[in-house]
Amino acid sequence: MGTVSLAEIADVGRDRVRGGYSRHLFEPADLELREWFVDRAIRTGLDVETDRNGNLWAWWGEPGPDAVVTGSHLDSVPGGGAFDGPLGVVSALDAVARLKTSGFVPSRPVAVVVFAEEEGSRFGVACLGSRLLTGAIDPDAARRLTDTHGVTLAEAASAAGLDPAHLGPDPEALSRMGVFVELHVEQGRGLVDLGAPVGLASSILAHGRWRITVTGQGNHAGATTMAERRDPVVAAARTIVAVHDAALASPGSRATVGRIAVVPGGTNVIASSATAWLDARAATNASTLALVDDVRRRAEAAVADSGCTVTVVLESWSDLVEFDPALSAGLAGTLGGVPLLASGAGHDAGVLAARVPSAMLFVRNPTGVSHSPEEFAETADCAAGVDALERLLRSLL
Repeated sequence: MGTVSLAEIADVGRDRVRGGYSRHLFEPADLELREWFVDRAIRTGLDVETDRNGNLWAWWGEPGPDAVVTGSHLDSVPGGGAFDGPLGVVSALDAVARLKTSGFVPSRPVAVVVFAEEEGSRFGVACLGSRLLTGAIDPDAARRLTDTHGVTLAEAASAAGLDPAHLGPDPEALSRMGVFVELHVEQGRGLVDLGAPVGLASSILAHGRWRITVTGQGNHAGATTMAERRDPVVAAARTIVAVHDAALASPGSRATVGRIAVVPGGTNVIASSATAWLDARAATNASTLALVDDVRRRAEAAVADSGCTVTVVLESWSDLVEFDPALSAGLAGTLGGVPLLASGAGHDAGVLAARVPSAMLFVRNPTGVSHSPEEFAETADCAAGVDALERLLRSLL
C-alpha cells in the first residue's frame, strides 16, 4: 500500500497565471483528482462509491451504520495552496493504510470521504457537497446555481455522469456516519504561536456570503461628462471601502471583498453595473448579521449621491459551530492534551456537526497563510498529523 504523498497530485490543476492551484468542481483538474483518489483508494484495499451528490466514499468494511469517517476535499479556491483540502484526504488514506498494514481489525466500518465543492469556487456556495447531503440547501436552488460561464450545477453534474434529479438530501449516506473527523492544515497562526504541531478545533465562526450589486447607467467614456455620469464602478469602490470600515468598527469581525465583476467590462465604456461578493464572519450569528446590516447601511450611504442603486443579497450562510465538547475532550485526551482552537474558516465538518458528532484536527501552518500559494506545512508536521489521525481512528474504532 505504501505512503500516500501530496507529491502524487502536485502537478494537477496548477494555475500558471495566479500561481498555486485552481481545482474547481467537475472541471478537468477536479475530475483528474477524483480519478486519482479512486485509484489510490482501490490500491489501499478500499471499495469506492460515488453518492448522489458527487461525494466520493472509500470503504474499509461493509458500508453500514456507526461508521468512523475521515477525509476532506480536493477542490480549491482560485490560485489556492497545495494543502487546503488535499492534506486531509492524503492523511486519511495514509492513516487507514497504516491501520490495515498493522493488522488492526476495526470494530465498525471505516470510510475516507472526499466532499464536492467545499470552497464554493465554481458555484458560489461553500461546502456544497455536505450541504446537499445533510439537506442544508434546497436541491432545486442548488440545481439552478450557475458558474461564471452560465453553466448550471445540474448541467455540470450531468456532464460528470450524475443524475441531477437525484441531487439533495441523502439520509442513507448520512445514517452510516457514526462520527466524522476532518484533518486540515490550520488557516491561521494559532499552532505557530503555541508551538504545537497539531491541535483540535473548538468552534467555527459564523459566516456567510453576500452579493452586492451596484447598478448605474452604461454610457460612452468619451462622450459623457463627469457630471453626467451614473458610474457604478465608482459607487462600488466606495462601497468596498465601506465594507472595510464596517469590519474595523466591529472588533473581532472579518469582512472581505475578494471578487468583483463589471458589466459590460470595456475599457472605453462606463459600466452599467458592478458586482462585489462579500465574505463576512464574526464570533456569533447575531454579530455577523449585525456586521452585514452595517455594511448595507454604509453601502446605501456610499452610493446615495451617485445616481446608482445598491442591493445586498445573501448567497450562503453558516451558523456558529460549537464542536461536540465531549468528543473533542476525548480526542484531546487521546492525543495528550493538544490545544483547542477556534477556526475562522468554514469546513465540511462544520456542516456535518449539526447532524453527526464531528471534530477537526489541525496541522501547523508556519506562515499562517492560506487560500494562497504561500500556504505551507512542514513535512514533519504533516507526519505528526497522520500519526495523530491514526491514533484518533484507533481510539474511535
